[in-house]
Amino acid sequence: MALAGETGALETPPRISDATLRDSAHMAGVEFGPEDAAAIAGLLVRTGVELVEVGMVSGPGSKDADLVLAAHEAVGPERSMTLLVVRDRRQVASALDEAERLGVRHIMYSIPTSEQHARLKLDSPSPKFLQALARSAITQAKERGFHVTFSGEDGARTPRERLVPYVEAGFAAGADRFRLAETVAYLSPWQMERVIGDIAAIDGAEIEIHSHNMLGMAVANSLAAVRAGARWISATVGGIGERGGNAPLAELLTTLRVIHGDTRFDLTHLTELSRLALRGAGLGDAFQSGPTTPHAFAYELPGQLNHPEAYETLPAELVGNRRALRVRSRLTPALVGWALAGSGLDVDLEAFTAWLTERQERDGRPPLDRDAIREAAAAFRPVPA
Repeated sequence: MALAGETGALETPPRISDATLRDSAHMAGVEFGPEDAAAIAGLLVRTGVELVEVGMVSGPGSKDADLVLAAHEAVGPERSMTLLVVRDRRQVASALDEAERLGVRHIMYSIPTSEQHARLKLDSPSPKFLQALARSAITQAKERGFHVTFSGEDGARTPRERLVPYVEAGFAAGADRFRLAETVAYLSPWQMERVIGDIAAIDGAEIEIHSHNMLGMAVANSLAAVRAGARWISATVGGIGERGGNAPLAELLTTLRVIHGDTRFDLTHLTELSRLALRGAGLGDAFQSGPTTPHAFAYELPGQLNHPEAYETLPAELVGNRRALRVRSRLTPALVGWALAGSGLDVDLEAFTAWLTERQERDGRPPLDRDAIREAAAAFRPVPA
């Protein structure tokens, strides 16, 4: 355990990774270009962040290829990590091919561990299937020479009897690090200590924590995880991220400085980082994480809109908020269908989505919500075949 001594200093200060350039792809309506990615990555490394997580790859032709390459150019592939989606063995091989093409050296596998998420994304809640899939994915990556972090997506809600054998299987397959993803904010700091303590006790385990901030405890939970034996904390600039955001980097680093006397980081870059990231994301200067923000319950993925109970521990209405669609360029017929449901508007979803995508590109990709999509659908006149 990395307990604080009489001076407050942590015996094992945490290493920091930053997921701004990856988690932003999941945050509704937020996207960065290569120029922003290079500038943000450079400032993060100058601040003292060890690993910049950038982009997401599920197969060939990744939409995030330009971001990954820009980050590599700015800070080098050794200081970058890219997320690979895991759904089945063949898909993993295809994603690894793309990662190799992009020059990626550090990968982070996104693998759903809770029964609810595994059923939705893997079509099977079986713990044995989950472990077999993780072993296969990790073995394939290690054979190709990648540094491998594997996740427990929705790990905070995964029971101990399901989570611990999964983590053990991953390290036995050769993984370098395990990330517990508090995908759905669910734990108090003292509960987090128990969960991390269980997996940090695994022989040779190197643990990272990635918390979401819907309950306002992402920094507290991250520090509790370190107290219980985690070696890494994943944060984002300004708390950028879906579902109330992530552990905000500035708050995390200043907490380490003030409470634990940690002077490893150059905090002079934090204001510039926040302004650059928030403006580049189209969020302005005053974006705040938490359940009452306009972005807290805004989504741009059909599965999150259709299965909000899988991603929310409390409904938007409970805090006087509302669930919303907010999207720039990742338009799909499924998203458009959700926006038009109950409106009485009847359009060809494929044709309308293609037309709307072209209009977005022409107009500089302003964010779209449900009302904007409905207004556009009312004015849509398909070109005759």
